[in-house]
Amino acid sequence: MNDPNKKANADPAVRALIVDDEAPARKRIRELLENRPWINLAGECASGRSAVRAIGEKRPDLIFLDIQLGDADGFEVLQGIDLESPPLIIFVTAYDEYALSAFDHHALDYLLKPFDDERFEEALGLARERIASRTFGDLNRRLEGFLDDIGSRRIADAHPSRLVIRSSQKVTFVRVSDIEWIEADGSYVSIRAKGKDHLMRESLKNLEEKLDPAHFLRIHRSTIVNADLIRELHPHFHGEYYVELENGKRFKLSRSYRDNAERILEGRF
Repeated sequence: MNDPNKKANADPAVRALIVDDEAPARKRIRELLENRPWINLAGECASGRSAVRAIGEKRPDLIFLDIQLGDADGFEVLQGIDLESPPLIIFVTAYDEYALSAFDHHALDYLLKPFDDERFEEALGLARERIASRTFGDLNRRLEGFLDDIGSRRIADAHPSRLVIRSSQKVTFVRVSDIEWIEADGSYVSIRAKGKDHLMRESLKNLEEKLDPAHFLRIHRSTIVNADLIRELHPHFHGEYYVELENGKRFKLSRSYRDNAERILEGRF
């Protein structure tokens, strides 16, 4: 007679990853996962950067992902991973009415802090069933829909404080306040921040819409500059100007963008 428990224990262990910037929170989840033969704790991460790196290296089956991290948030971590074949994710969050509504709408599981042992067991049990039967359904589509919803809310509520830039080798989080200028580069944009260049797959128009127009100024069809770093304006031919930044870098301000530039820069010169 077959023993179902023996069969379950014979299955490959589920690789779990804990992502939370608070050590006590990581410790609580770690302790709740102890003494489970079917769980292999692949690691713990205290930041968004380390989480994206660990997800790529360890390929976990299950992630406990805190939404609020020190250098990023859980949503930015999601943007930095491959959603074609994503791991199962249990979000961990303090109260956020919009996020909870989005979780429910897209059928994503979450733990609301502070959670009790019973709620944890419920979420973990459901995750185990889905992983064992590979019944993730259209998880990638649901995660992408969730990110779209969260992104729309962020655009409506506030401009992002960081950009998530993916490459084949790594994921980089760039603080928007560190950006000096942005130039179109085919289907990409080249972002200059703190003396370093970052290539991001995004159109200049879409990126312009995400940035705060009070601080980032479109001066040419291929150029956006940080208005706070503009030092001088130099007249040129036919109503055009050259914009000079504090580091001496110059860009052309074309006539088609001059009126808006004058409105934004009014009172600064």
